[in-house]
This record gives sequence, C-alpha cells and structure tokens, in this order.
Amino acid sequence: MIVGVPTETFPGERRVALTPAVLSPLSKKGIEVVVQQDAGREAGYLDRDFTDKGATVVATRQEVFQKADLIAQVRAFGANPDAGAADLELVRKGQVVVGTCEPLTSHAETRALAEKGVTLLSLELMPRITRAQSMDVLSSMATIAGYKAVLLGANALPRIFPMLMTAAGTMAAARVFVVGAGVAGLQAIATAKRLGAIVEAYDVRPAVKEQVQSLGGKFVELELETGTSEDAGGYAKELGEDFYRKQREMMLQVVANSDVVITTAAIPGKKAPTLVTAEMVAGMRPGSVIVDLAAERGGNCELTRPGETVVVDGVTVIGPLNLPSTIPYHASQMFAKNVSTYLQHLVSDGTLTLDTDDEITAGTMVTRDGEIVHPTVLERMGQA
Repeated sequence: MIVGVPTETFPGERRVALTPAVLSPLSKKGIEVVVQQDAGREAGYLDRDFTDKGATVVATRQEVFQKADLIAQVRAFGANPDAGAADLELVRKGQVVVGTCEPLTSHAETRALAEKGVTLLSLELMPRITRAQSMDVLSSMATIAGYKAVLLGANALPRIFPMLMTAAGTMAAARVFVVGAGVAGLQAIATAKRLGAIVEAYDVRPAVKEQVQSLGGKFVELELETGTSEDAGGYAKELGEDFYRKQREMMLQVVANSDVVITTAAIPGKKAPTLVTAEMVAGMRPGSVIVDLAAERGGNCELTRPGETVVVDGVTVIGPLNLPSTIPYHASQMFAKNVSTYLQHLVSDGTLTLDTDDEITAGTMVTRDGEIVHPTVLERMGQA
C-alpha cells in the first residue's frame, strides 16, 4: 500500500502530515510512503530526511496523487476549501483521504469528495476513547495551542509574569486566568505557572478541579448548574444561552482582576460561546491581554476579531488562527504520530481494512462508495 504526502496548500500552513520518524513503523505494516518535494521543508524536515528513512520523494503533486492509494494531509479539502479545490481534479474513485476536513461544517466539500468516490476519513471525529488517545490530533494540536497562547499573552503584556525581588524593588507576579481546562487549557495553566504567574482557571466540569490544582493553578468555583457538559463522543457540547449568561455575570470580577485571560472553549462544528463580554473587557486594567483560542469558531470574547489583534480601552485582544502551524516542527511531529498510529490501526500486511464494526474506523469515516455515511455529518446536513 502506498501513502502519499502532498505539500499543504492552505495559506500559512507549515505542518506536514507525516515526518521521517514515523516511516519505519509504517514500513513494518507494509506501507510505502511517497512525499512531494519540499513538503516538509517549512516544518524543518528536508527531503533527504525522508529518503534516508525509505520514502520516495517526487517532484509534483500530481505524481503523489497518481501513485498513492491513500493521501495523508494536515488539511484536506474541507479544511482548505479554496486552494484545496484543485485536489478534486487529482483524486480518483476508490482513493482514501485522511486528514482534518471540517466535515461538520464543510458540507459542499464533503459532498464533492463523496461524488468523486473518495473514502474520506476525518481525524477531527476520532472517538474520545482510551484506545484512540494516541490517534487524537485535536488533543495534540490543542497542546501546542495552549502553550503558544501563553507566550502570546506574555509577549503582549507590558509586565513580566514572575514575581521578582531585586535591588530596584519587588515586582508582583502577573495574574493569568484560563477559561476552560481541557487539553489546551491545562497546557496553558502549566506553561503560565512555569513562567511564574499566579494562575486561576475555570471549567464547567467540576471534576477537572484536581487536574488544575495538580498543575499549580487555583480552580475558580462558580455555583452553576451545568448538567452534562460533554456529548456521547466525549466532546464539549452547548449548554444554552441562559447558562452562559449566568456564567458571564459570575466571571466579571475574576476577569477584572486578571492581567491575562486565555479562553479555550470551543464546540466542534459550532460557533464558540461568548464568555467574555465587552463589559468585562471594559473592567480590565489598561495593558491587560486576552488571548482567544476559540477565534477560529468566532471567539469566546465579544470583541475578538479572528486573525487580528485589537486594542480596546487599553486591553489587547488577540484572536490567533492556526497556532499549531506557528510551531510546525513539533506540531508536525505530534500530528504525524497520531496519523501513523491511525494508519497502523487500519493497515495490516500492506492491506487497508475499513471495518465499520470497529468504533475508531466507523467514528472517523465520513464518505464511502459515493455516499456520506457518518450519522452526525448527515444530521448536520439535515439528511439524518
């Protein structure tokens, strides 16, 4: 079986779907890898690094698609709707595409791939079960994003994070408030704490209190009825506007006392809930910073502009997009490990087996044999 790795074409995307380090275990499964020339250069992986590990490097994208049985991408067509449209002319019936592809929202792109007879496997839909943890790209990329969010906040803040006692006087530690203690939030807590900040965190799930405390953060408890905050797949779900309104009211004072606020609350395939209002921002001290990791979903802060940094009443609001791509070497390393483990799950002795009785396979399969087959995707399309 041949897996093809084309260069990513989404603007600013510097990651690569597979790295040289994962080629050896793939080879043991009977998988050959074909890589487009310079596909890994932006992430720090040279062509010779791939060839040294047994990959074949080809000159053009067309060659990758022609040779490969399966295409591995960081951003498949649905997650790259403009530049990715060119790949529709390259894919063929029966070919398999693995990558992130935004199937819950990119309906036209998903239909187009189905009509081409492509089998689409979406990494975002990986079930949140124990045996799939090593294949979970969302968690891996959230780790990178949580780390980088703290660096963005520290860089924009006009003060240092740690408390310092010097001959020139004592400087108080910065106060960092992290909203959401999922993977990104926990990494943000750990990073901010390592930099010396006083860290507080809040999550709708009281059960994460111990995780926050284990990283040195203080868990902010808001007396709110949450009900179930996760769906059956282990992903966050919407809790209703009345809940979010009460939550905003109770968070007002905590936000006002913070130097940096990092928000991480995102609902797969839906607009992010508004957690930090313009009123909250107005109550923050000039020089304070908000880093909104949900910017790609519209933002948790009412004033966020996706992809921009704005200053409102002296408060800097940062709405970063695609943060993992800003640390492409290690982001690619983690992404490739997830993809490699997934491929090893699907392939044995060079043969791809798509067993729909398997929870991992069924959970990630979006299209097959010319049809859209994933129940949740069909439901979002109104076809369930």
